[in-house]
Amino acid sequence: MKILLKIFCFVILIHPSTYANQADDFNNWVLSFKSRAIKEGIKEQTFDRAFKDVKFLERLLIYDKRQPEFIETTSVYVGKRVTNQRVLKAKNFIKENEKLLNKISNEFKVPKEYLLALWGVETSFGVHKGKVNTVSALATLSFDKRRSEYFSKELIILLKLLDMKKISYNSLFGSWAGAHGNFQFMPSSIKNYAIDYDKDGTIDLVNSLEDSFASAANYLSKIGWNNNYPWGQEVTSSKQINLNIITTDARKLTKSFTKNKWQELGINNEILFKSKTKLKLVRPDGDTGPLFLVSSNYEKLLHWNRSLRFAISIGIFADKIKNEI
Repeated sequence: MKILLKIFCFVILIHPSTYANQADDFNNWVLSFKSRAIKEGIKEQTFDRAFKDVKFLERLLIYDKRQPEFIETTSVYVGKRVTNQRVLKAKNFIKENEKLLNKISNEFKVPKEYLLALWGVETSFGVHKGKVNTVSALATLSFDKRRSEYFSKELIILLKLLDMKKISYNSLFGSWAGAHGNFQFMPSSIKNYAIDYDKDGTIDLVNSLEDSFASAANYLSKIGWNNNYPWGQEVTSSKQINLNIITTDARKLTKSFTKNKWQELGINNEILFKSKTKLKLVRPDGDTGPLFLVSSNYEKLLHWNRSLRFAISIGIFADKIKNEI
């Protein structure tokens, strides 16, 4: 009993000091990162203001390793995000904002249903934009070694956007991963695709629906969205299909084939085959679970979030919205 008590006390005593050491390491990292930022042309006063209240957020390292896109089954993931209540809310929003949505949809050649689906899944129609300090989030994930360089690049871009007064210091809050605004743009997405659509002099992806929706539409348009293609559809096969041509990992996409090849493999789908484009077969759950035949538009949704289940949920959501209008 005494031995167990000593071990218990040792664990209690060592944990805070371990955390303190990590916090010290983080503070040293901030000083080092400041040098890098200044070398890349960022003003010192910009860095100091952005990092004024920066904190090491240890809990984000846990979130990064347990993202629902990779641990939930497809049916569970989609079921949580594509609900009748959300579809109804999207339908009502379209009725109330039809003029704006049609204008943006026509201008950028992106269906409004996909914009509503992205908005609904990403932030529940703007209700949950996130409350995490963006600089602290990106700094914590840059400090962590798992995906350090990716988040460091995003943090540098954010500081440059602040330097150029493209975004406001007051809007620096969002998701645990540093994503921002109604559609959860990472800094690189803000840089490449965000638009001051309401022409008020600033890009506001938090409060301006005009800027938010136009920026999301511009994003999809710029990366090659094709209005002539459906995203995809769940399918079944009457034959055994070689696992090598089924995509189960968003980082390792398999080849696309024409409808003739898929028909030879026992898959028929009149809606998808009408588009006369090559298609991929996707199964997010690995060796089992539902199969989806998808077009290049599905791959565009993967740019938003590199998750097979995320892109499927957006496609299904958009279809349900369209069928309700």
